[in-house]
Amino acid sequence: MTGQSVVIIGAGVVGAALADELSARGWTDVTVVDQGDVPATGGSSSHAPGLVFQINGSKTMTEMARYTVEKFVELDSFHQVGGLEVATTTERLAELRRRQGWAASWGVEAQLLSPEECVARHSLLDRDKVLGGLYIPTDGLARAVRAVDAQLSRARERGVRVLPRHEVLDVRTEGGQVTAVVTDQGEIPADIVVCCAGIWGPRVARMVGMELPLTPLAHQLAWTGPVPDLAGQTAEASRPILRHQDADLYYRERFDTLGIGYYGHRPMPVDPDDILSVDAAEVMPSVLTFTPDDFADAWSETQELLPSTRSAKVEEGINGLFSFTTDHLPLMGQSREVKGFWVAEAVWVTHSAGVGRAMAEWLVDGHCTSFDLHECDVNRFEPHQIAPGYVVARGCQNYVEVYDIIHPLQPMEDPRPLRTSPFHPRQQELGAVFLEASGWERPQWYGANGTLLQGREIPAPGDWAARYWSPIVGAEAQATRESVAMYDMTALKRLEVGGPGAVAFLQRLTTGDVDKSVGSVTYCLLLDTDGGIRSDVTVARLGPQHFQVGANGNLDLDWFDRHRPADVYLRDITPGTCCIGVWGPRARHLVQPLTTADLTALRYFRGTRAYIGNVPVTMLRLSYVGELGWEIYTTADLGLKLWDTLWEAGQDHGVIAAGRGAFTSLRLEKGYRSFGTDMTFEHDPYEAGLGFAVKLDKGDFIGRDALLARKESVTRRLACLLTDEVVMGREPVYDGEHAAGYVTSAAYGHTIGKGIAYAWLPASLATPGRRLHIGYFDRRVEAVVAEEPLFDPAMTRLRG
Repeated sequence: MTGQSVVIIGAGVVGAALADELSARGWTDVTVVDQGDVPATGGSSSHAPGLVFQINGSKTMTEMARYTVEKFVELDSFHQVGGLEVATTTERLAELRRRQGWAASWGVEAQLLSPEECVARHSLLDRDKVLGGLYIPTDGLARAVRAVDAQLSRARERGVRVLPRHEVLDVRTEGGQVTAVVTDQGEIPADIVVCCAGIWGPRVARMVGMELPLTPLAHQLAWTGPVPDLAGQTAEASRPILRHQDADLYYRERFDTLGIGYYGHRPMPVDPDDILSVDAAEVMPSVLTFTPDDFADAWSETQELLPSTRSAKVEEGINGLFSFTTDHLPLMGQSREVKGFWVAEAVWVTHSAGVGRAMAEWLVDGHCTSFDLHECDVNRFEPHQIAPGYVVARGCQNYVEVYDIIHPLQPMEDPRPLRTSPFHPRQQELGAVFLEASGWERPQWYGANGTLLQGREIPAPGDWAARYWSPIVGAEAQATRESVAMYDMTALKRLEVGGPGAVAFLQRLTTGDVDKSVGSVTYCLLLDTDGGIRSDVTVARLGPQHFQVGANGNLDLDWFDRHRPADVYLRDITPGTCCIGVWGPRARHLVQPLTTADLTALRYFRGTRAYIGNVPVTMLRLSYVGELGWEIYTTADLGLKLWDTLWEAGQDHGVIAAGRGAFTSLRLEKGYRSFGTDMTFEHDPYEAGLGFAVKLDKGDFIGRDALLARKESVTRRLACLLTDEVVMGREPVYDGEHAAGYVTSAAYGHTIGKGIAYAWLPASLATPGRRLHIGYFDRRVEAVVAEEPLFDPAMTRLRG
């Protein structure tokens, strides 16, 4: 046997996929345990209806689904009948066009169908109810139990042990490292334990003190008796799997009957501790008693859409348990507290083989090369996001919204508010319209700035882009460039790093040279060992062994903590601090009279400690909007005083408060990237136009060796496109009829008078002047590749 000793808890589709993928990579000291029988273990995989619709707004989730389909086809565990999503409202028809754009962006074949073409594909449909449809020929039905059996069989042939009827009682740890899994039939030593227990995941994770933000919810699946129009059908399914998302419904055939899945009923959360054992459950632990009253509306709507069902009856049904998370995405990765304890949870059959491959790569190679996992990492959550009440509330709401049309800017509605900056009362007084970011209430624009609209022509975007938008956004952007504006930057993650080993630690983790004089600020990247970008950060040296890091989120905190040596301390100072960005050509006029610090001597990318009035602050001369100014930090208790001091002094200089809408417009005019949107784990600095942040001559750092090879083989680039229309992101970019790339960030540039869209393109197309098109709903928007930055390329404003 080779590889580390691994115990996989759970033999459903995820555990089976991981065992297969690990053993295929040479790790055969693997044991799979499950409390149930194999391959039908009694978890969600055993009752899953098997419908696989691949298209998702997430590129990663779509790619995982595509891999799952390809693998299940190879295993003879997939019936590729195609998938059809139908629209019965004009809003849904527009949404299907947006989804077709996702398909083109992520490289999945998809066709928009007329009502007649929908009926030709699925003859049970009522032509008069359907306005159109989206057809994916490679979608279909996964045979989950067969896939489990096939993958475990291959794993067994390579030496993997599979132990059914082994209930996990505990996971032993010693010195923060897993050592064994305790079952009712004995103890199994382990270097690595991977929890693939599905709806039991939170229970298993608690054995090592880990809170898993997962909620099991009951989901209704019913089966009709014989349907006349299916009479005599000898194939299990001959028509595409079908979704009627306007009514929260999906359908699949089973010979002459129909399976009907329904998301429109009340949420039915279940405590993982209340799930019955395999032997105590009447059918299986993941199957609860069907509640017909909750299904009544589903049956009425089904009879309207599929008239042939009017002479059939609902003959059986279940309330089957599935896993939901707070953000619709899986939970993957290693516990922060216990080394060797990993999870692969909240994974549906649709993505199971992809997750298995990703986890195997992560375990064997130390990172995943096939998929970008930044949005799936279990350590992405802020502390409040794993509170039990929050987890249940968000899981239930995500169940309700699973088929809803969600706008890219749409914030969660409840629970709110959770986190407010010290400036929040003043922002409310100014009529702020708040969206939400990591729990923070963040102004998008301010109603009080409506007076700025006088004398300005702010072009209105189309209906979709105009949601969560106001012309005030454009006025705030222009006013920032004309005078001075205050931006609440509190929601951005701030880390404090210090100690005797701080310099060496940061030199090792970042691409920049941070070993500079006190007061220096360095823009850096965090890379994985393969050279992929994990984040972009600013590192401010506030003392010989004291640094403040401007980070992107909890994954950065997790990355720093995993690599931190004993002589370095690390603190998340975000909750106890706040930040105002004061930016614009009159920024110095506003701030200089309030401080004894010589702000003219404080050069670009330098910082200092000072006082603003009576408020002690840290001032960093940075600007994400491309204007003169500073990020000004203080402690939370003095935040309101800082705001009031700046605001009062700013009245003579035309100061305004400005929101995130203006901020986004201005940063795109300046060409500044946003991690998680413009670049992710799958991209390297040279592709992303961030090679300037890499100092190869400073000595070794994580990812350096990989970069030396990647630098010479750039085949794609992040490019700036100019348009006459505003798009929103994730749309396909076409070179002729060929989908060649996809949009990342987009907004209107209110001081350059053009729509801006950043997009990933083949390097051969990312040349200024190249004319392309962006697929936006049912239209092609003309776009041209532009030189960047679009605004102030000589940097005179920033350095003035």
